[in-house]
Amino acid sequence: MAEPAPDLPYVERPGPAEFRDPVTRTELRRATVWLGLALLIAGVITLAQPLMLIVGGMVFSVLLDGGTRLLGRILPVRRGIRLSLVILFAVAFLAWTFWFAGTTIGAQAEALRAVVTAQIERLMGWASGMGLLPKDEHFDLGAQVAGSLGRLTSAVGTALGAVTSGLLIIVIGIFIAVEPHLYDRGVAWMLPLRHRDRFYIITNRVGATLRRLLFGRLVGMVFEGVFTFAMLSIGGVPMAALLGLLTGLLAFLPNIGAIASGVLMVAVGFSAGPNAGLWAIFVYFFVQNVDGYLVVPYIARRTVDLAPALVLAAQLIMGALFGILGLLLADPVLATLKVSLQELSRMRAGEPPTEPGEPIE
Repeated sequence: MAEPAPDLPYVERPGPAEFRDPVTRTELRRATVWLGLALLIAGVITLAQPLMLIVGGMVFSVLLDGGTRLLGRILPVRRGIRLSLVILFAVAFLAWTFWFAGTTIGAQAEALRAVVTAQIERLMGWASGMGLLPKDEHFDLGAQVAGSLGRLTSAVGTALGAVTSGLLIIVIGIFIAVEPHLYDRGVAWMLPLRHRDRFYIITNRVGATLRRLLFGRLVGMVFEGVFTFAMLSIGGVPMAALLGLLTGLLAFLPNIGAIASGVLMVAVGFSAGPNAGLWAIFVYFFVQNVDGYLVVPYIARRTVDLAPALVLAAQLIMGALFGILGLLLADPVLATLKVSLQELSRMRAGEPPTEPGEPIE
């Protein structure tokens, strides 16, 4: 018969409150990472609108900073004076745009809506007559389109909410543009010392890229708006000024903006007759081809080249998640992510960082 095992003394083992234990520290780090990730996702979902306003303010500050730097090449004065001039010009341009749209062509907005609605009804009626749509299906389709547009603009809300959001973006952008290094140092302060040099390199590269990208967007907006207005006026297309303004504003949105402006342009053109409609089609393709094959490639060589399909996918995702602001900011956010990942990969590979003025291949 085997002898009973002697009683072994009880050994105290580390519990969950013993943070000096290596196993406990490892598990605590893992739990902290997962908890932080869950809180981050919840915060993004809950605070989507304020986050988009902050991102919009940062993008606007890049525009102001780029204008200040450009003005410094021809006006050698202090940065504060140049920034004040840029802010005054930007505010004056926005005020003029609202005044021009509200007084000179405000009455045409209702006419444009009526024309587009009538053209859509005619198109749906023709499709129903050809058997492409069931009878009376065009009414349901119109409601679905209106519902989709309503969901897209729900992030901004009413006209008062849109104005408030715009003012907040402008104020945030001005505060950041006045003293950008203050915010850079504030974010870098939260990083370990060994990572701060990388952070400054990446932010400088991202800033240079966004300045050129947004400058290119402004050039494209001016080009498309002015040429559309001039050519539509020559062809006798109604509401040429309104269509030129809308085309210029929508040019800020790659892919989607061009399609939307083209639909409006062609619909208004055919409302005035077949000749005006054909001329509107010619103007649309002429302007878009010149912009796509001359203006955009030149700008892309100086900034970051974004694939059109990638930009469209980012617009769809950002628009679904964050509404109209996400749609507007998809392009700058995508460029920021691409440049940041490229710079991080260069650093990890031991390659020298890209100079701020050097284009990304």
